[in-house]
Amino acid sequence: MKRKYLIDKVNHLLDTYCQDCFLRDYLRQTYGRNYAQSFCIGECSVGEQLKAYGQKLLTEE
Repeated sequence: MKRKYLIDKVNHLLDTYCQDCFLRDYLRQTYGRNYAQSFCIGECSVGEQLKAYGQKLLTEE
């Protein structure tokens, strides 16, 4: 049950904040997909939350 809850939270974050993110689109067009992805994961506050949920999913059994 907790795993499904965490996956729903991840989907909600992606749909709410990442789907139409103008900064991600700009970085992707200017610097490329890899740079935009590394920025989102490493420096964006939403990316940090996604990373934390991912760690919880990995430790969940």
